[in-house]
Amino acid sequence: MKHGIVIMAAICCISACAVSVRADEMADLKQQIAELQQKVASVEAKQTQQQVQVDERITKLAEKQSSVPDSLKWAEKIKFSGDFRYRHESINSQSSGTEQAGKNSNRIRARIGIGVKINEDWDLGFRLATGSSSDPSSTNQSLDNGFAKKSVWLDLAYFDWHPKKYENRLNIYGGKMPNPFYRAGNNQLVWDDDVNPEGIAAKYVMPLPGTGNNLYINGGGFWLRADDGDTASTSGASVFGIQSYVKHEFENKNYMLGGLSYYTFGNIEGKNGLYSTTNKYGNTMTGAGTTASPYKYSMNYNVLEAFGEYGFKFADKPTTVYGSYVKNLEATTSKSTGWLIGTTFNKAKEPKSWELGYNYRNLQADAVLGVLTDSDFVGGGTNGKGHCFSGKYQFTRNIQGGLTYYLSQKGDAGDAYRRLMADIIFKF
Repeated sequence: MKHGIVIMAAICCISACAVSVRADEMADLKQQIAELQQKVASVEAKQTQQQVQVDERITKLAEKQSSVPDSLKWAEKIKFSGDFRYRHESINSQSSGTEQAGKNSNRIRARIGIGVKINEDWDLGFRLATGSSSDPSSTNQSLDNGFAKKSVWLDLAYFDWHPKKYENRLNIYGGKMPNPFYRAGNNQLVWDDDVNPEGIAAKYVMPLPGTGNNLYINGGGFWLRADDGDTASTSGASVFGIQSYVKHEFENKNYMLGGLSYYTFGNIEGKNGLYSTTNKYGNTMTGAGTTASPYKYSMNYNVLEAFGEYGFKFADKPTTVYGSYVKNLEATTSKSTGWLIGTTFNKAKEPKSWELGYNYRNLQADAVLGVLTDSDFVGGGTNGKGHCFSGKYQFTRNIQGGLTYYLSQKGDAGDAYRRLMADIIFKF
């Protein structure tokens, strides 16, 4: 019995000693862990500080590399743009009811533009473009004539004054400028796409209080032919235009607009044809179209235009329907009116997107000045009617393909005129 008590006492003593030793070891271990955590935290803090310093150095280096030297600051204010179009064209037509030999050609158009920002109120624009001649309504250049060099012309050269205090509501242009007048659906009933007027113009946007609508006012005075003291048949000619339209945007992003334009071509009657004295461009003219007897305008052209456009979603695709009606108030013949209706479906903009278009027009001989209207419809000029079908496909953001087909009749005899154009366009 005494031996058992002694053994139990020994065991308890040993256990107590073991517990005491283990507690001391645990305390030492905790202290070591705490010291280690402090060292880790210190190392992490140093690494964080070093990373911040590295990031700051990288940022400063990037800013230094991306910054433009003072000697090259002017380059930041210049932007280049341009496009190149290759076209295959096929034309089949009649003359006095007789079918003519078909014409197939390959044509190019190249344009390069420069935009210059003078300051927050002033910009300049310049563009060079190809063209087989000084024709105001075409920049096409046919691939022919034995590899001869192709001509390049000054297509744009203008200033754009847009005072900041008017909050982008006023623009005043001077020089050879993009057409300042709105064309419903971008139609070419009055103005060809390539016509760039020369003179002074202004565009102003006026909010209509309480309506949510805007009133747009465009106007300008342009010189068709300088008054340089030549004979009466070639003296100065000009055109003055004023346009106003209202645009309403609905809550669902649909929109509707309508307006009027008035163009008065001064000092035209009895004067030689503009640009050419051997081509009537559909207008009624006197003379034989020869050097000895050049074509002369037999009337003035004061053109009133009414137009409208409606944009909406159809089958979840952007769609527009549009129309334009013109009348020459100074016409001395009964062939004084023209009209066009059309539609576009979808928009070729993003890669793999597409667009379809259609319009029909009936443009009488003296409704508008023929030299400035669509140069592709009935071979260029007035006195024709017919259909235009078009399609576009966006291969990439900067490459687009297109097909356009004119199925129309030209002249008093109603001769057939069919024109197919296949394009590929590169932009930058």
